[in-house]
Amino acid sequence: MPSDSRPVLLREARADDAVPLTRLFLASRAAAMPYLARVHSDEATLAWMTHVVLPGTDVRVAEIPADGGAGASEAAGFVSLDGSGLEHLYVAPGLRRRGIGSLLLDAAQRGGAEELTLYTFQRNAGARAFYERHGFTAVAFDDGSRNEEKEPDVRYRWRRSG
Repeated sequence: MPSDSRPVLLREARADDAVPLTRLFLASRAAAMPYLARVHSDEATLAWMTHVVLPGTDVRVAEIPADGGAGASEAAGFVSLDGSGLEHLYVAPGLRRRGIGSLLLDAAQRGGAEELTLYTFQRNAGARAFYERHGFTAVAFDDGSRNEEKEPDVRYRWRRSG
């Protein structure tokens, strides 16, 4: 297990991040939301990451030095923004509760948007508490008809103060 003292670096995503970010995305969702329906294969998820997420949104990657050093690093998490929409924020399951999600969210909040909006599943109590701790407010609840998983979700909004 990585030590808590390894530094976290934020950088812009690159095309060659598709495979590690897809693995992180799938692992994080499985760990945090085991009840969630899998509606796409791993291959389809990789194609989506490669052809939709990375080229179509502003993606920041949190990375840490890999065990063994030698200049290698591993993806610890990522955040994806589409204008004022926070589309994705995922942290590797073994690296949760180390401030990586807060670092990624802070980077999103420091961007140019006056407000950010996002959806998370109503049953995802951990994510809901995380966003609420960071100033997001629930503004709408949906029955699941708007998402592929058919899982009830909640829309959150954050507004820059001052």
